[in-house]
Amino acid sequence: MKPLAILGGTFDPVHIGHLCVAWETSELLDAEVRLVPASVPPHRPPPVATVEQRVAMLRAALAGQDRLGLDLRELERVGPSYTVDTLAELRAEHDDRPLVLLVGADAFAGLTTWHRWERLFELAHLGVFARPGFQSSLPAALEAAVSGRLADTDGDWRNHPAGRVLQLDVTPLEISATRVRHLLASGRSPRYLLPDQMFDMPGLLAAYRPDPE
Repeated sequence: MKPLAILGGTFDPVHIGHLCVAWETSELLDAEVRLVPASVPPHRPPPVATVEQRVAMLRAALAGQDRLGLDLRELERVGPSYTVDTLAELRAEHDDRPLVLLVGADAFAGLTTWHRWERLFELAHLGVFARPGFQSSLPAALEAAVSGRLADTDGDWRNHPAGRVLQLDVTPLEISATRVRHLLASGRSPRYLLPDQMFDMPGLLAAYRPDPE
């Protein structure tokens, strides 16, 4: 049974940095990868684009391939989009299938601020996008939680539904949705920062463009 990996975020908008790490992770782990857009993100301001606009952009970005999927459960749930709730739902649906929560090194270092963060290890493996020395900056509580959990991507973690921490060697692309929004708001084009499909649909990026005078 292939592992199921999830990549959460506001995707406001989705960009090639998101898609690149999701695609490479799918190949690296031979896993199904789903992008899970948040409705009410607990740790950041609300998205600029509406739910409908973000879903339309994600559908456009994911068109024409069958390796990456879209999971809308957080948009359909009332209240803050807590990752622990999403993982609990997925665990109930997938029994002992290995689940992998994908996070960047910076987000991982701040894991202790997440809602019921310790339970995440009970529900899924954590796949951390590699950044040299990411362990050195971990707070003491997280350092203790990670102790004994580190596993190689070629190891036996697939034989366990959850509980390991995997360092994922993928291509880091320093692209931010904030920068993309700034370019669009300035009337400039973020060509090559977004998938081509998003430029083929008139009005798809209208949420970020300046209002006509």
